[in-house]
Amino acid sequence: MIERILPADVVSVTVPGDLAETPGESGETLFAEERAIVARAVPRRQQEFTTGRLCARRALARLGLPPAPLLRNARGAPQWPPGVVGSMTHCDGYRAAAVAWAHPGGPAAVGIDAEPHAPLPEGVLDTIALPAERRRLAELSLRNPANAWDRLLFSAKEAVFKAWYPLTQAELGFHEADIDLHPDDGTFTARLLVPGPVVAGRYLTAFTGRWLTAGGLLATSVVV
Repeated sequence: MIERILPADVVSVTVPGDLAETPGESGETLFAEERAIVARAVPRRQQEFTTGRLCARRALARLGLPPAPLLRNARGAPQWPPGVVGSMTHCDGYRAAAVAWAHPGGPAAVGIDAEPHAPLPEGVLDTIALPAERRRLAELSLRNPANAWDRLLFSAKEAVFKAWYPLTQAELGFHEADIDLHPDDGTFTARLLVPGPVVAGRYLTAFTGRWLTAGGLLATSVVV
């Protein structure tokens, strides 16, 4: 699903559930350094982590890279190999990883997110949405009540943050990007309300992204 909203130079691997490790010379398994990251996690989190890493390994292999530990930085985000940008996401029934070479003229950052296509739990929207966003969501809900626009807004903010962080090494709060969802073409605009990063010599004031819904899920992507 996520591949439908990514450009051709971004490679993605998706699975509908969890992957099992297959030890052996040609199998898929975690490296010891990766296993140590989730050694104390509950089994569900360990399985999510394993599947995410194996998806990422498959995607990196499609770039021609050999298997190697995919560790994480101080914030917990994946530390991609030099010259590579990427993102991972997981929700019930869906796991995905997307990677690309960060060559001149290519992507500087990638952010993806997948969520169940269902309304947010009560009270969550009030904590993540700006007043202008809530007004636009109300209009979208009148126009097409079948879409979970509040969840789509949340997902878009997640994708924006995943693209923002590698460029800035800084947090981005939910209220620091104003998301405008465009229902006619499956895109959205994220107007940055804080100073943006400089990419290829250009000061960015907004990100653009894409979204879709399918099979009980929704997905968003941002490629900078």
